[in-house]
Amino acid sequence: MSKIACIGEAMIELSMGEDSPQVGVAGDTLNTAIYLKRSAPELSVDYITCLGDDPFSQRIMAFIDAQDLGTGAIQTLTDASPGLYAITTTPDGERSFTYWRSNSAARQTFADGDFEFLNSYDAIYLSGISLAILSHTIRLALLKWLSGTPIKLIYDSNYRARLWESVENARLVTTAMWERADFALPSIDDEMELFEQSAKEVVARFSAHAGQGALKRGAEGPISIGSDVTQSYASAPNVIDTTAAGDSFNGGYLSGVLTGKSQAEALLRGHDLAARVVQHRGAIIPR
Repeated sequence: MSKIACIGEAMIELSMGEDSPQVGVAGDTLNTAIYLKRSAPELSVDYITCLGDDPFSQRIMAFIDAQDLGTGAIQTLTDASPGLYAITTTPDGERSFTYWRSNSAARQTFADGDFEFLNSYDAIYLSGISLAILSHTIRLALLKWLSGTPIKLIYDSNYRARLWESVENARLVTTAMWERADFALPSIDDEMELFEQSAKEVVARFSAHAGQGALKRGAEGPISIGSDVTQSYASAPNVIDTTAAGDSFNGGYLSGVLTGKSQAEALLRGHDLAARVVQHRGAIIPR
């Protein structure tokens, strides 16, 4: 498996420091794409989204290109602009977000209902955020298309309640994606919130998953999905900012499983990368 498409929303990121904000570019699936490419440079990783024709969109496009990601499938829309978000963190590294994204160009991704170009990839990676910003009609059309193609699907539910018009739609779409996913990368907190389940119930649900993947539990380390793995995971010694912890785990983990490494090594790759990322401010750490 050598050609991967990561699909979602790339935004301008303001990381609020003590003196002045740092301006960057980030987005959950973009973060994963970057860390996947850094961890497995032999893979071809494209990013798919819609951007505007404004200076901020141009900055995002240049940033994505500089990360060695393919940009040929990014669509530029006239008189459109990207979303923006600001991160604030507590002293122990927990973060909160403020968003300006309701008119983001990325909401027009797949607006024409054409998914066939995705068949040129070996695998596609989507998140709950990728789907939440789309219309429900487009989500259902994508689910129908996925049911008829053998392309490998990688999914992280990454549930953000405010992005969905209803919890019922979020559950319907997420359940369908888990049923289809070849590689499942859920976070236990997201699944507990979305499905109103206990941690034990979430673990039991994914222990029956037909595919492969990891149930992320932060500092506790992941639970293997699809095969039994017993190993320990070291905690990050100095947590500054937990932004992109899950995204970077996904990138590290996928760099292992998509290049033929064992499940145990892939899990360690993901956890160790996330432990490094949370010791820096912002979603994307220096190379």
